[in-house]
Amino acid sequence: METSLPILSLSAAALAGAAAAFPKIQARLALSRAKHRSLTGHSKMSKMVARMVPHYEFDIDEFFRSDGAPKDVAMQRQDGFFRLAGLYADRYPKGRALTAEVTERISDLQFTETYRVPFQYSRLVREHLGTSAFVEASSGVTVTDLDGNVSYDLTGSYGVNIFGNDFYKECIAEGEKRAHALGPVLGPYHPIIADNVKRLCEISGLDEVSFHMSGTEAVMQAVRLARYHTKRTHLVRFAGAYHGWWGEVQPGVGNPVSPHETYTLADMSEKTLHVLRTRKDIACVLVNPLQALHPNGNAPGDSALVDSSRSSRYDRAAYTEWLKQLREVCTERGIVLIFDEVFVGFRLAAGGAQEYFGVKADMATYGKSLAGGLPVGVVCGRKDLMRRFRDDRPADICFARGTFNSHPYVMTAMDEFLSRLTSPNFRSIYNGLEETWNGRAKALNDRLTAAALPVRVGNISSIWTVSYTEPSRYNWMLQYYLRAEGLALSWVGTGRLIFTLNYTDADFAEVSDRFVAAAEKMKRDAWWWHKEGLTNKNIKRQILKEMVAVRFGR
Repeated sequence: METSLPILSLSAAALAGAAAAFPKIQARLALSRAKHRSLTGHSKMSKMVARMVPHYEFDIDEFFRSDGAPKDVAMQRQDGFFRLAGLYADRYPKGRALTAEVTERISDLQFTETYRVPFQYSRLVREHLGTSAFVEASSGVTVTDLDGNVSYDLTGSYGVNIFGNDFYKECIAEGEKRAHALGPVLGPYHPIIADNVKRLCEISGLDEVSFHMSGTEAVMQAVRLARYHTKRTHLVRFAGAYHGWWGEVQPGVGNPVSPHETYTLADMSEKTLHVLRTRKDIACVLVNPLQALHPNGNAPGDSALVDSSRSSRYDRAAYTEWLKQLREVCTERGIVLIFDEVFVGFRLAAGGAQEYFGVKADMATYGKSLAGGLPVGVVCGRKDLMRRFRDDRPADICFARGTFNSHPYVMTAMDEFLSRLTSPNFRSIYNGLEETWNGRAKALNDRLTAAALPVRVGNISSIWTVSYTEPSRYNWMLQYYLRAEGLALSWVGTGRLIFTLNYTDADFAEVSDRFVAAAEKMKRDAWWWHKEGLTNKNIKRQILKEMVAVRFGR
């Protein structure tokens, strides 16, 4: 009996410890289940996989038959490739020469030029299909490059350009006149800021405003304020969503340091709602409404287009219902709901995504679209969340400031933008907007289907992405055929086409004709040939075999 007492005591202690640990284990398991099962939901695993991928590139023979194409198909592709290369050399001599000259000194260009296509093909593409990074004029919905080539602009200045280049030129020009008397005086406010603040509060439906240099900075401040006021540590972002390049919101590949206070969870998931309901350390949830076009998927770029598995599946009703559930849970748990509208702000509706989806956020962030591309970021928020100090704790502050916040030229250009946006006549541009762009997407898809071309477009209003209906390793080539037809694309290629809202039916008809012509020429050059029975899974297995062979020197 005497010897059994210590054993019983130890057993009781062990059981008590296990009981105490059980809720933590349950919470951890719930968190793991709420992560998306792909690499986009597992940042540590994605970084580990990225470190394991070896570099290799195809020589000129392998380049054209990496999918096992017979010799005659490979020759068709090769002829098409060098025909296109000749056209690029003839059409863009000045632009390509200047791009080559400055690339050695601009690290941004070194990155974008290298990652336009999957890395196995990159060197040969850079050597022969180099593009021009320069344009010198814009008019209507077109841009003109250094060689005088006029192209329809499908870049949308990465989302900044909503209403067209001419619209923003007017805003900037008129704003410059009004700011000229004060000039670049920083610190004191230009008086026009009073009108800007009033309008921003009306548009966002929120109480206060904070100005910053960029959308990234605005999101950083919104998260910092949420943590300050909730006294909680963690932010929740959704798998694949982009919120700027700062460390806390970019876990995984691209960030050399792993964030420790960020949960990356699955979008549109009941398991995620369970985590939000049960954890006590979550300060805020970040929502990028653009993610509705490809939930839980990374921003689509042609550098990752290794097969034809890219997809878009926008369902406005379903995403709206998800946001409403998210709003309810955040309210219930005192979690700050932040809408990151840096990309979509004012493109979907005059009141932004809050108006479009009918869901009110606690804070909303906006970016350069407010001032035509001039550097600015804005946080709008509830009064209780925007306060940066505590009356009863004078040393307990939440600091954020920037030298160029509220720059006079930015503020006057913003006032020009907001004045137009709040005009009833101008707001008519939103009447039937979604129907217009959905109809245009359908019309183009109908043409592509009728022509038996394995290409489709998906959209959320005027923001489009291109997907492919047949398995192929060469879909990334379409971007070069599109450029050859006079369609200006951003460096991500066919992953994102961004139309300005001043596109007329005639403008769109011309873009549609050129898009179909590019796809037909790509098909003619045999890039979409594939073996019978080929699947996207087969393609990925083949790429894995190539990597293993390189890794182990076989």
